[in-house]
Amino acid sequence: MDGKKRARSGALTSILGVVLNLALAAFKLAVGIIFGIVSVVADGFNNLSDCGSGVVSLVSFGIAEKPADIKHPYGHRRAEYIASMIIGCLVLFVAAELLRGAVVEIAAGEVSEDSYTVYIVLGVSVAVKAVMFLIYGVQAKRLGSDALHAVAIDSACDCLSALAVIAGLLVTRFTGVNADGWVGALVSVFIGWQGIAILREAGSKLLGQGPEFGLVNSLRAYILSEKGVIGIHDLRVYVLGRDLYVGTVHVEMDASLPALSAHAVLDKIEHNAAKDFGVDLTAHLDPVDLEDAEAFALEDKVRAAVEGMAEGLELHDFRLVRGIEKKLIFEAGVPFSCPHTDAELKERICSAVRGVCDCTPEVKVERED
Repeated sequence: MDGKKRARSGALTSILGVVLNLALAAFKLAVGIIFGIVSVVADGFNNLSDCGSGVVSLVSFGIAEKPADIKHPYGHRRAEYIASMIIGCLVLFVAAELLRGAVVEIAAGEVSEDSYTVYIVLGVSVAVKAVMFLIYGVQAKRLGSDALHAVAIDSACDCLSALAVIAGLLVTRFTGVNADGWVGALVSVFIGWQGIAILREAGSKLLGQGPEFGLVNSLRAYILSEKGVIGIHDLRVYVLGRDLYVGTVHVEMDASLPALSAHAVLDKIEHNAAKDFGVDLTAHLDPVDLEDAEAFALEDKVRAAVEGMAEGLELHDFRLVRGIEKKLIFEAGVPFSCPHTDAELKERICSAVRGVCDCTPEVKVERED
């Protein structure tokens, strides 16, 4: 979807949410004041605070679609992640307030106001919040918006909170047991957990969460299928915002190929990565001398020597440098889950190299997917 159309659609959804919250707040305040029900008045003010979530998402759409500038060369799309974190904090605030009220009620042994007016108000609240949850949820999926997804969860939590109050009041009415406070406490824990989940997801993306493995694997398979490509390594794809991917890759090709021919292949890879995968890719050429029998023999010896040293260990970028002394330069890639430290792995690999040849090893350890 076009960026401007997406921003307009997201903004309209956010405005609709603010309007619905204002209408719900006005309804509750009017009923609470007319019938003198304090809890309904308090809930009305709570709905006024809910407008904050809609305002945050509204602002985030405007910021996220701002064009790139000299300080932000890749745009401002991460603004939606920041909005999600703010909404997550608002959800935690609601959970804390609900828990505080529940604890006070349990300690005081108070019984909540129970009248048909309260049930009507709560029923209207459940219906409105359920509609808002559906609207936000559908639009969040359609627009791929983290901010709207967070507001959808916020609306679902409000809906659940109102249902819990109804359940507690009904239990008290028919059993005489004051369950309202205990039900409220349980619901507050659930809502708090949802707030933490929103913060964790948004925080992970702000800290540089990688893309889905499917995208990386598909891109890797495509590059390896290009004519003249012997192998690839150090394929890294970074997420800089919604549908904004930047990546780098080292492409191994025959060193005897003319520079223009090899460059043409890399140009094609970069072009197709952007067109077919949406990744702004920079490809680096790693020439491989297919005629250097000594280097290949040493590579085989080193691979055999380090086999089984660490799960997922892969060696690449082998180069044999001849001079006053022979140097064997290469990189060792290990998964992020590898328990060994980089320094520990480097020492063990260098020791293994010295054990099979008289070359001086220069090893760079890198964490890879």
